[in-house]
Amino acid sequence: MKKSAACAGLVLAVLGGAACAKAPSPDYSIKDVPLAAVRFTGGFWAERQKTVVSVTIRHEMKECEETGRLRNFDLAAAALGGEPGGRLASAYPFDDSDVFKLIEAASDVLMLRPDPDLEKDIDGWISRIGAAQEPDGYLYTARTINPAAPPEMSGPERWSNLSMSHELYNVGHLYEAAAAHFQATGRRVLLDIALKNADLIDRTFGPGETQLKSVPGHEEIEIGLVKLFRLTGKMKYLDLARFFVEERGRASGRKRYGEYSQDHKPVLEQDEAVGHAVRAAYLYSGTADIAALTGDPRYVAVLEKIWEDVVGRKLYLTGGIGSAGGIEGFGPPYEMGNETGYAETCATIAFALWNHRMFRLTGEAKYMDLFERAAMNAFLSGAGMSGDLFFYPNPLASGGGTRRTPWFKCACCPPNVARFIAGLGGYAYAVADDNVYVNLYGRSTAELATKRGLVRLTQTTDYPWAGDIAIEVAPAGPAAWTLRLRIPEWSLGRPLPGGLYSYADAGPGMPSVKVNGKETPAALDKGYWAVTRTWTRGDIVTLSLPMPVRLVRARAEVASDAGRIAVERGPLVYAAEAVDNGGSVSRLLFDPSVLPEPEFRPGLLGGVVVLTGRATAFRMRNGKEDAVPSVLTLIPYYAWAHRDAGGMAVWLAAEKDKIRPAGAGAEPGT
Repeated sequence: MKKSAACAGLVLAVLGGAACAKAPSPDYSIKDVPLAAVRFTGGFWAERQKTVVSVTIRHEMKECEETGRLRNFDLAAAALGGEPGGRLASAYPFDDSDVFKLIEAASDVLMLRPDPDLEKDIDGWISRIGAAQEPDGYLYTARTINPAAPPEMSGPERWSNLSMSHELYNVGHLYEAAAAHFQATGRRVLLDIALKNADLIDRTFGPGETQLKSVPGHEEIEIGLVKLFRLTGKMKYLDLARFFVEERGRASGRKRYGEYSQDHKPVLEQDEAVGHAVRAAYLYSGTADIAALTGDPRYVAVLEKIWEDVVGRKLYLTGGIGSAGGIEGFGPPYEMGNETGYAETCATIAFALWNHRMFRLTGEAKYMDLFERAAMNAFLSGAGMSGDLFFYPNPLASGGGTRRTPWFKCACCPPNVARFIAGLGGYAYAVADDNVYVNLYGRSTAELATKRGLVRLTQTTDYPWAGDIAIEVAPAGPAAWTLRLRIPEWSLGRPLPGGLYSYADAGPGMPSVKVNGKETPAALDKGYWAVTRTWTRGDIVTLSLPMPVRLVRARAEVASDAGRIAVERGPLVYAAEAVDNGGSVSRLLFDPSVLPEPEFRPGLLGGVVVLTGRATAFRMRNGKEDAVPSVLTLIPYYAWAHRDAGGMAVWLAAEKDKIRPAGAGAEPGT
């Protein structure tokens, strides 16, 4: 049984047995729309959600069983029953988190559509998880299976190696899963498991004399604790989340973990994104929640400063973050190699979640621009179109040989993909007082509870292939309020906020908005086109976003992109693949004097707009280099590596000396 939007406000009352508890501060002034209130009805995102439902969830459930992740809970239960001495059945102590993330994804699916078989199977998983929980609430299979000989990463005793054990990271995902499952089904079984564990953590960590002053090495529990607070109204969960944020970077009788875990100095003193990118973006997401719930402006100022560092110096054009594969994290400013680029899928998800929270703190559209950029490019590259093949890193160039895989030994990304796509509708709209925000474009319906009553919005569009979006407005009755339409940066002459990238060609005309066929004057406010009027059932708003092909250059400081040009259209970054370009992309010289032409090809890669332009192909013939005029074919970046393991490039050589030398040998066909 799924909860409707109207029931969402009853959650605290159900759990607390009284009226909804009030947050201790203003909280986010911009409110999320419950996932159950939004449906993608066709087109781009609907197809991807369909794939998650029909393929991804079941595929990943099977992998969790076959790789020992579920068996770990059975082994822990057996140890609690008197059968000690077992060994972890999977590779890592953080594998519990994959199970929790997948339960969250399945719960989100249940909020969208009934699936009795899936619901039954997840209930079975929850039963196995509950059996693995120790009497005091501790839940960490890596230790419970054999407390006398846990994996080295776990440390010899509870909480003794928090920098790497993931004891707290794991249960952060448990809390998120529990919140989603309760909201989807109304049943408390997993939620009670989560609360029992959270109560143990609350007793163990904190400012008290007998409590540990440690923090998680891998952030995430902060996000989960906030969700438990929102469900229960119990301040201790919010206080604990704030403790973990504020204690980070302080040496309270412990050794700090350093920059890798953002534990080098207190959060309020940080001004640069460093270390492991997933950890960092989860920290910034949790800190944003703390900022909203405490009303402390210092956190907002810090987050804005770190965000500016990322978008101004460390962000890939695709919306990916984390260039340094060795630490899965941030490298030095402007060091963003293409073929060596990491841009982990999980990091992109975390970056999107952080940006969504920044939007809710500020009302600025630029954050949702980045959410969309990341979701449609770096993230979808990692997701794979078939639903059962994935990337861990997402480079912007490949010399060939790169293939997707159905799973990973460290499999954090696949279940993260499932939960992000399943829950995407929850990011599409937002509400604040007399304002309704439209943040993601795509065929959809939404039922929004506003200050002026219920409003139903219906989007009709072929976005991202076309820039025309029609929105039918159906309020419960005539009412005056403001509809805010996000106007993407790319439609205003800027690829991204921050100035790291710029367009190299002349820009198109401005977007336009019509209401019932009549032009409305431009009224941009924080990146939104604000339309204020008395709305009545049947009003039609039409947003037209010019969508020409655009050429992009990077700042001179980005050495890897010097002498190169990237190509975009609308929200999508494009790439050249060897399979479309004579077997080689590294020896193509792009001709930017003629903009590539768009053409929709319904039979290619699930239906995509392909761009065709001009290039010169340099080929060796009889020991001599020939320059051959060539047709350049570009596909959306997210769709690469689905047909062939040949080369790929987002940043195309626009100067002769940027072409890979003959005989360099890194790409088939050169």
